[in-house]
Amino acid sequence: MSIVLIVAEQQPDGHLRKATLNAVGAGKQLADKAGAELHLVLLSKDPSTVTEELKGLGAKVVHTAAAPEFEHYLAETYAPAIAELAKSLNASFVGAASTAQGKDLLPRVAARLQAAMATDVLGFGGSGADIVFNRPMWAGNVFAEVKLTTPVKVFTLRATEFQAAAGGQGAAEVKTFSPKVEGGKTKFVDFKEVKSARPELTEARVVISGGRGTKGDFKEIEALADELNAAVGASRAVCDAGWVPNDLQIGQTGKVVAPQLYIAAGISGAIQHLAGMKSSKTIVAINKDPEAPIFQVADYGLVDDLFKVLPALREAVHKAK
Repeated sequence: MSIVLIVAEQQPDGHLRKATLNAVGAGKQLADKAGAELHLVLLSKDPSTVTEELKGLGAKVVHTAAAPEFEHYLAETYAPAIAELAKSLNASFVGAASTAQGKDLLPRVAARLQAAMATDVLGFGGSGADIVFNRPMWAGNVFAEVKLTTPVKVFTLRATEFQAAAGGQGAAEVKTFSPKVEGGKTKFVDFKEVKSARPELTEARVVISGGRGTKGDFKEIEALADELNAAVGASRAVCDAGWVPNDLQIGQTGKVVAPQLYIAAGISGAIQHLAGMKSSKTIVAINKDPEAPIFQVADYGLVDDLFKVLPALREAVHKAK
């Protein structure tokens, strides 16, 4: 039986990254279509902290490798270990979420396996040996169906498009392996995390984003975000202007989000921005320009000044509480 191998990702604080749950959910879909077994792999200095959580996600086997070199992610140490495991299992598919780590790691794994690769996969078609990967092109204006013809197929997937795997689905078998850890030309120096009292942008249920219409004044956006316990995002134009940090950028060259509620204030809706948020469940657009492209994807639109709308909305939310 063929094997779908999904790479799990552990955060610096030791917890499992939430995008991994979506990646496992996608892996289960693919395994069902391909008639394959689902396996997970985790490299860590101490995998035991999340092994129990991984065991209950519905996989057949969880592979773990512990080594001091795996304490911090480095592609030069991780890629050879993942490729070595995939070869030993004769895995047909190797995948991971399209996080910063996944985008960095999987192309190197593919090169070592001499495998074709599909990036930012949104879904799977076909069945058995004829699996087709659905992925966006041209900032989401075109959706391609890609068939990889190499024996091993590598992919990264857009986590926001897949349901997160739930726990309590039985206990997977846990197998340890000891890959050869290769020394490289890079070394981990430091990790400087941007800390915020607000939720992580890619994991928040509500996101309030501001665009050029804010003129750099994010006070009302931040106030509404705090009232709704939401994350704050921004368009590329705002980040390029230096009004807010780059880690808040949403779009084709920024972060991809799909919250339950996305409020776009003063954002015109350039195609590059839409590529990063149009999968949101409910989209509310606030813009003075009735012809703004953002209204084409919005579920609710307000043609008005955001500096009038946001305070009124915040007051209404506060009263409703």
